[in-house]
Amino acid sequence: MSYLIGENMHGGYGGADVLRGCTISVDKGEIAVIVGPNGAGKSTAMMALFGMVRLHHGEVRLGGRVITGLKPQDRVRRGMAFVPQTGNIFTTLTVRENLEMGAFLRPDDISGGMEQVFGLFPVLKQKQRQPAGELSGGQRQQVAIGRALMTQPDVLMLDEPTAGVSPIVMDELFDRILQIRQAGTAILMVEQNARQALAVADRGFVMVTGENRFTDSGQAVLANPEVRRSFLGG
Repeated sequence: MSYLIGENMHGGYGGADVLRGCTISVDKGEIAVIVGPNGAGKSTAMMALFGMVRLHHGEVRLGGRVITGLKPQDRVRRGMAFVPQTGNIFTTLTVRENLEMGAFLRPDDISGGMEQVFGLFPVLKQKQRQPAGELSGGQRQQVAIGRALMTQPDVLMLDEPTAGVSPIVMDELFDRILQIRQAGTAILMVEQNARQALAVADRGFVMVTGENRFTDSGQAVLANPEVRRSFLGG
């Protein structure tokens, strides 16, 4: 059984359904990747799992418990963290203050978590007193992911984590994501760099018009001729 699953999800914005029966899941110690064309509902599925989009059919379960009706902040308390594609840092706060903001729900000493983040992203330790808005795009993404990790999540959700970064930075971010998985965290991400993401994914979901078109292991999805032809450029 998957640790997080959104099953047969129908929902969207206003009166229109963006999601039309899709099922997305990930287990602890796994990377699951959602790919598909623009407008397929990938980010909407992520937001539905996090409680930011109302479902009128289907349910979301975390650790076997139904959480469909919970607000996002309550899902954070239960071990979920979500890093949106944009607006994911406080640009006027320092790097360290951003990380501290990620731990606002924690009543315990956060120094250990801070050191773990600095171990994962050493450049953040060097720049911890610098306003986050002065950092490069890749470094900002590290701040956003680090801030999410400060909640000590069981599930880390990333929406387009490598958008707008250079290929070298993209490779570095994927390496860090692999390290996070090795610690036992479930990682679910929407990713535009589909080939690279599916290559490291344990599960792959190809969404089209709000539905699952293909669901398999990352390698199997990557090797599927129709997926390669229709979504990966051959």
